[in-house]
Amino acid sequence: MLYRKIRSYIEGHLKSNEDKILLIEGARQIGKSYIIRNVGTEIYDNYVEINFVADDEGEKIFKNVHTTEEFYLNLSMVAGSKLDKYENTLVFIDEIQHYPQFLTMLKFLREEHRYRFICSGSLLGIALKGTVSVPVGSVIPKKMYQLDFEEFLIANGFGKNAIGHLKESFEHKQSLSQEVHDKVLGLFKRYLLVGGMPDAINEYLVSHNIVKVRETQEAIRVLYGIDASRYEETVTKKLHIRRIYDMIPSQMENKKKRIVAKDIQNRKGDRFSNYIEEFEYLINSGITIASHAISNPKYPLAESQQKNLLKLYMNDVGMLSSQLYHYNIQPILNDISSINLGSVYESAVAQELKAHYNKLFYYDNKQKGEVDFLVDDSNTMSVLPIEVKSGKDYTVHSALDNLMAISDYHIASSIVFSNNREVRTKGNILYLPIYYVMFLENKMPEKEDLYF
Repeated sequence: MLYRKIRSYIEGHLKSNEDKILLIEGARQIGKSYIIRNVGTEIYDNYVEINFVADDEGEKIFKNVHTTEEFYLNLSMVAGSKLDKYENTLVFIDEIQHYPQFLTMLKFLREEHRYRFICSGSLLGIALKGTVSVPVGSVIPKKMYQLDFEEFLIANGFGKNAIGHLKESFEHKQSLSQEVHDKVLGLFKRYLLVGGMPDAINEYLVSHNIVKVRETQEAIRVLYGIDASRYEETVTKKLHIRRIYDMIPSQMENKKKRIVAKDIQNRKGDRFSNYIEEFEYLINSGITIASHAISNPKYPLAESQQKNLLKLYMNDVGMLSSQLYHYNIQPILNDISSINLGSVYESAVAQELKAHYNKLFYYDNKQKGEVDFLVDDSNTMSVLPIEVKSGKDYTVHSALDNLMAISDYHIASSIVFSNNREVRTKGNILYLPIYYVMFLENKMPEKEDLYF
C-alpha cells in the first residue's frame, strides 16, 4: 500500500472526540476513497460505504432523498446489518457532490449523532456553487492531492532515516553527497515521467514499463473529460473546457506559458472574461492548478491578485510529460540539451507548491520581466519568489534580479531551483537542488509568538 501523509490526519480525526464531519476534497483518481476505506475499516467494527456516482448509474436509491429520515431508511435497506451506533459505525459517503442536497444535509446528520460520517468529493468546488446552504461549522474540509515527491521517494523504498537526512540537509542549507544527490535526482526525473497519480505509481512499481504507465495516465485524462461532460450542462461550455484543457501542454511550451483567450476558438478579440466559468470548472475540479499574476508583489499576495491573468498547469506532471513526450523517456532521464524541459520542471514545482501552500502566484511585469512563482512566507511576513531552471544556466535570471532590486517590496530572500547539487547563497538568492522543493512549506510563526 502506498504511504500517504494524509492518512495520519484522517486516523487522528476518526479517533478523536471531534464530531464535525471530515470532508476530503480533491481531484478524481488521487486515492481519496482508498485511504478513507483503509483507515475506516481498521478503526471501526461497522464500516459502510456508499458512492453517489455509482448509485446514480445503478438503482438511484439515494438520488431523490432530501431528509435524514429518508436517508436512514434507504441506508438500512443496503447496509442494515452493518449499522449499529455512533461509537462503532462509520458511514463513508463517496462522491458526495453528485447529489448536492447531501452537502446541506450534513449539518443534520452531525446533530442527530446516529452514526459517524466521513465524506469525500472530487468536484466540490463545482457543486457548492449550486448548494442552497453550505454546512459551515458542521464539516471540516481537508484538501488532498496526488502523491508528492516525498511520498514518491517512500514508495521507492526511502525510509524515515533517509527522508530525515534529506530534510535536515535542507534545513541547514547543506548539499548532499554526490552519490545521494545522483540517487535522489534520478528518482525526481522518474517522478517527472510517472507523476503522483496512485494508479500510475503502482503500475510503475510493478512493471517499470513506460507504455503501461502512459496507458494509465491516458485513462485518467479521458475520465477528466467525461467528468466535464457530466457536470456542465451547456454543450458549448463542455467543448470549451475540453479545448482549454487540451491546450495546456502546448501552451506550457510557449514563453509566457499562458492560455490566450483568442486561441481557444481562434477568434480575434476574444477575452478571458468570456470563459470565466470554463476556467472555474478546470480549477475548482482540481484537474488544473492555477497561478495568478501579480505585478506589484506585497504580502499577503492575495490582495495584489490580477483576476484576469493566470497560468494553468495540469494537476499532475506525469500526465503533462505523457502529452509532451509520450513513450520517449530519454529527454527527461538524460537531459538532452536540444530539448527544453522548463515546462515539465515548472509544472512539477507547481504541483509540489500547491500541496504545501494555499494559493500560487507569479510575477508578471512588462518592464521587469516574469518570475515563475511567488508564495506567501508567513514566518517572515514577506513574499518569497521562486525561479525554476532546468538547464545549466541556472544562475542567469534577469527578471528575478530586477524584482529583488525593488526595495519597496521588502523581499528578504528568493530561491532558484535547478539540477545542480550544490547549495549556496549569493546575496539574497538561495540556490537549491530541485528535489528540495518537497520540504518547502508556508511555516507559521513559532508557538510563543502566537500569544498576546
